Amino acid sequence: MSGPPLNPDVADVPPNEPALTAYDERHVVTYMRLLQAEGEGADWREVARVVLRMDPEREPDRARSAYQSHLARAKWITEQGRLLRGTGFK
Repeated sequence: MSGPPLNPDVADVPPNEPALTAYDERHVVTYMRLLQAEGEGADWREVARVVLRMDPEREPDRARSAYQSHLARAKWITEQGRLLRGTGFK
């Protein structure tokens, strides 16, 4: 049984749909890593570099925007309770 990929390519902005998407399903691990990093107080630049694989020194606006938008999507999903319960994910 295969799960979501560990390091899928990350778009500059995640979906903004009111329901889970295929992108969300592929990025479960990404979302969890973002939430964990925030909970640990990690610097967003390091998180962007390691989790999103974006260079905050070369592209600070892009990296910051991607970090913020993906973290917001991760929070939305967990607030809906679907991610933690597994509902909606194959």
